[in-house]
Amino acid sequence: QVQLVESGGGLVQAGGSLRLSCAASGMFFSIKTMAWYRQASGKQREFVADITSAHTTNYADSVKGRFTISRDNAKKTVYLQMNSLKPEDTAVYYCTQVSGGYWGRGTQVTVSS
Repeated sequence: QVQLVESGGGLVQAGGSLRLSCAASGMFFSIKTMAWYRQASGKQREFVADITSAHTTNYADSVKGRFTISRDNAKKTVYLQMNSLKPEDTAVYYCTQVSGGYWGRGTQVTVSS
């Protein structure tokens, strides 16, 4: 079955960086559009970034210029490099395979001021 496992979250000071990873299994990873979403406490889940099989990327306005999504098809892994982190980036970050509706369990990112 399809599995998505996120890792790389943690506690970081404002201005710092983190790199999230999402390892996929049970799917033809290379042909799938993958995305990152996040959900802050008490708020709705929101789109962060996605990447197509052709490596075309799309970002939420709130993270443009700070976050970079990438993928390694050989490793079946999608990444989210997060730089210049802000306290408002604090959330649980989820990986998803867009068309299939599959989600990981998430990884917590906490940015202290």
